Parts: sequence; structure tokens; C-alpha cells
Amino acid sequence: MTDDYDETTARLERAVRAAETALIEFEIAVETFRIEVENFSRLHERRLGPLYARLEELDAEIAEAVAARTGDPADQRRAAEARAAVAPMPRVAELFQGWLDGEGFSPEGYAMLTEQSVQEPQRVRPDEEARKLYREVVRECHPDLAADPTERDRRDAFLARVNQAYARGDTEELRALAEEWARGGAGPEPERSRGEELYARLEWLARRKELLADAAAALEDSAIGSMLRMAGDDPDRMLAEVAEELRQRVAAREAELAGLLAG
Repeated sequence: MTDDYDETTARLERAVRAAETALIEFEIAVETFRIEVENFSRLHERRLGPLYARLEELDAEIAEAVAARTGDPADQRRAAEARAAVAPMPRVAELFQGWLDGEGFSPEGYAMLTEQSVQEPQRVRPDEEARKLYREVVRECHPDLAADPTERDRRDAFLARVNQAYARGDTEELRALAEEWARGGAGPEPERSRGEELYARLEWLARRKELLADAAAALEDSAIGSMLRMAGDDPDRMLAEVAEELRQRVAAREAELAGLLAG
């Protein structure tokens, strides 16, 4: 009976280890994609937002110039519609969208309010060395490797720092975090009933995988996620190409408006 129990426990332990490894690899993939989506969104807004706003303003000014010249009610209506389409000044809540979390201001939001520098991502996708360091340290410190809630909380807090460093593409910080984790290591696990704990662990891992699959699908189906997938291996180049196209459109609109005003 003991031998059967020991073999059953051994099989459960192997199954749990395999499920943990698979889940962590899946979560790393989802998290790296989430960070790339977030970086792409922020850089898209910073680099392209002013160009889109300039195009909207030029469209409104061109329509108004045409309406002033013709006096045609249809042109006046189009001018009013173009002016209405120009994005209004954002409200305070919109200005702080993404800067507030459930516990108040995020670190970036606090830095902005206290006039500290906010370190934005330089690239959509961190470089190869940062990606390698990130995967290595996450495999070591991931909360899914701990069953004890206190230890999971400790790992969660550490992983949040790792994710922030990765989002910035900060290779030196990732290396320092890897060394910090190696010095601290994993915390002690409390004694527990192996059989019941292993079954519960497998059930928890299965539920966690379902939640991650839903999160991955939501990211991929989002507008930014779809654009990022279209960008392929060089999303930063895609942003540069779109920006250049928009600048050409702005120049053409400015020339058109100048012609209308001069005539």
C-alpha cells in the first residue's frame, strides 16, 4: 500500500512540475506580449498622436477656408462637421488614464506630479539581452513555483519590479535583479499533506492557465495587439514608417491650405 501511495505521489509531483513549467513558459509569453502591447501603445500615442491631431486641425481649417470662399451651405455644414471632429482638449480624468491604479497614483503618475523624470520605453520590444535576462529571472522567481501564500506574495512583489525593468528595456537593472534574487533565493515552504496539496495545486494550475488563455486572447484581439502582430519582427520600424507617411500628409494639407488662403 505504501509503495502504491509513494508511486502515486511521485506521479503527481512529476505532473505538477510539468504543469508548473508549462504554465510559467506560457505566462512569460503572455507577459512579454502584454509589455510590448503597452509599449507600442505609449510610443504610438507619443510619436503619432501629434501628427494625427495636426491632420485633423488642417482638415478643419481647409474646410473652413473653402466654406468662407464659397458661402455654400453644404460647404459650411462640412466645415462645421470637420471642426467638430477635431479632438477636444482632454478632461482631467482622461489626462490621468493609465497613471492611476487601484491604490492611487502609479509610480509614473507620482513621478509626473512631483516633477521627477518619467522614463518612457525607448523601443516597443526590448533587445535580445534584456529578453534573455527577463526569461531567466522569471523562471527562477515566478510566484507559480510557490504554494505558500506568503511566499507567493513576496515573489509577486519582486516580479513586479522585474516586469517594470523589462518594460523599460533596462538590461542593467534586470541583471541586478537576477543577482538580488540569487542572493535571497526562495523562501521556506511550510509542511503540508503532499497528496491533497498536489491535487489542489494541479487544479489551481489548470484554472490559472484558463485565465491566462483569456488574457492572451484579449491582447491579441485588441486594436494595438493586432497592429503589433502586423508589425512583425520590427514594430519600431513600423512606427517610423507610419510617422513618415503622416508627415507627408501633413505637408500636403499645409500646402493645400496655403493655396486656399493665398487665393
